[in-house]
Amino acid sequence: MYKIIRFFLFLFDPEKVHYFTARCIRIALKVPGMKWLWTKLYRIEDKRLERTLFGITFKNPVGLAAGFDKNASMYNDLAYCGFGFIEIGTVTPVGQPGNEKPRLFRLKEDSAIINRMGFNNDGVENAIENLKKRKTDVIIGGNIGKNKVTPNENATDDYVKSFNALFPYVDYFVVNVSSPNTPNLRALQEKGPLTELLRTLQELNKAKEERKPILLKIAPDLTNEQLDDIVDIVKEVKLDGVIATNTTISREDLKSSSVKLDKIGAGGLSGKPVRARSTEVIRYLSEKSEKSFPIIGVGGIHSAEDALEKIEAGADLVQVYTGFIYEGPRLVKRINKKLLSQH
Repeated sequence: MYKIIRFFLFLFDPEKVHYFTARCIRIALKVPGMKWLWTKLYRIEDKRLERTLFGITFKNPVGLAAGFDKNASMYNDLAYCGFGFIEIGTVTPVGQPGNEKPRLFRLKEDSAIINRMGFNNDGVENAIENLKKRKTDVIIGGNIGKNKVTPNENATDDYVKSFNALFPYVDYFVVNVSSPNTPNLRALQEKGPLTELLRTLQELNKAKEERKPILLKIAPDLTNEQLDDIVDIVKEVKLDGVIATNTTISREDLKSSSVKLDKIGAGGLSGKPVRARSTEVIRYLSEKSEKSFPIIGVGGIHSAEDALEKIEAGADLVQVYTGFIYEGPRLVKRINKKLLSQH
């Protein structure tokens, strides 16, 4: 059924389809009995799926990655798709339009997406207003980034603003310094600036009445030496975990033609082509750190087997994004059923 719906949706502009689909879900769930039906179709309630990490109990280990619900306007509806947690954002202190359109492209031959959205969002205050309308008990993560116009030397200020503002409304935080679509953002992954940024946030966190977990989202394009630095930083700053990985700037081994790729241009690649590298990074971090911190695995999960691969490599939880678009909401249930079959 979903493949038929996807066929028609994929005939239109990806960004417009995203918002159209969001409206359709919202309208559908207002129909009497539809919430009950979606619960039956997509959710699995089973204590064996529960995972407790950094003081939070997740009903199941399958989450929705950041980028899908940038403004925290969809999470109440998306919770009916069976997710154990949903990450909103990336949120910046001030709303910004992002990069010029078109900026979202499907690579159907590769079951992939290229995006150069550029942290388009309505700003942290708008996200807070939406989070005040929370009607679900699904775990909510807040993914935070810096504004495009903020120079890197002042980047910490942006993260601090969003951290303080969102603090009462999310269950955990994700520091995003790994998007390839904001100029120079990835330079913040270098050991010096990253340590300073995370230490500042942790100091603020400790000063709160009750601290909240802070995780770091990293790129798949880091070298082993850079990954070693990440392990050192996590231990030094006592970070709660790592999300591996964001999108890649690599274009290796794609089925899509070079002509098509040249026409699309820059952007982060997600979907099946990033699966193997994402798993490599997870395995490397897990082994190098001797499993000393939690890892959320994301990148190229299009099947239950893909999710299991991440978990076997060292991931404690997994997130889907592009796989959710290509495979539909049943993907979440298929992963959870597969995990139950392992018991």
